[in-house]
Amino acid sequence: MTETTLKKELICFIANLLKDCNHVAVGASSPIPGAAALLAREAFGSPRHVNILGSVKNNFFTNGSQELFDCAAQGRIDAFFLGGGQIDGQANINLMGRGAYPDNTPRWPGTFGSAYLYFLIPKVILFREEHSRRVLVDRVDFISAPGVSDENIYRTGGPYGLLTNKAFFRFQKEKRNFLLESIHSNSSLEDILDNTGFEFEYSQNTPLTAAPNPQLLELLETHVVDKVKDVYPHFAQETFGIDAACS
Repeated sequence: MTETTLKKELICFIANLLKDCNHVAVGASSPIPGAAALLAREAFGSPRHVNILGSVKNNFFTNGSQELFDCAAQGRIDAFFLGGGQIDGQANINLMGRGAYPDNTPRWPGTFGSAYLYFLIPKVILFREEHSRRVLVDRVDFISAPGVSDENIYRTGGPYGLLTNKAFFRFQKEKRNFLLESIHSNSSLEDILDNTGFEFEYSQNTPLTAAPNPQLLELLETHVVDKVKDVYPHFAQETFGIDAACS
């Protein structure tokens, strides 16, 4: 499987996860989730609202991240995406850096409002293309945003699952751990076990991730690709061969 084929399959996979959402927000540096949200809206009519921060045509926020935070607090955002330099088995994410804080080496950009959004948005999909023990660790070095909270903590949001370039894990809230739900065709159970630093539940008969629906993939490559280009021109050029300068 080529890298561009995998990216298209990840877009289609995420689009199917968003069918039950009304409003999805995506960060400016998240082309695969952003493309997936646009595809879901085109294919299924839901989410009805897609806000991609930094976009002009696909962002009806007029006050940037402040309005994003207000909408999240009001329960008006159904899904969001978070990544992290490190992610552990309790769905904690680290956006600060490796090593002991404040002497992290390397130092990453920081947490911004990740913890706030993690607590308030009901379907937070953790997405990180790299699937390695460097990223998927037993315990993050710094908790930028916790995956779980004590029962006496008010929390309406949290992790739905973790998607990588090798597999999809569903988060089990009651057990506070991940369940391996499907393995992509470019990987295997042995590969997942070798490259995951945290413990997770799995079956020896874990199924392969279903191939994208051909009609959905065709819709992505024809009608949706221009919308993707408007938001992520370099990604569209690399993934779909669309010249960023073309209309």
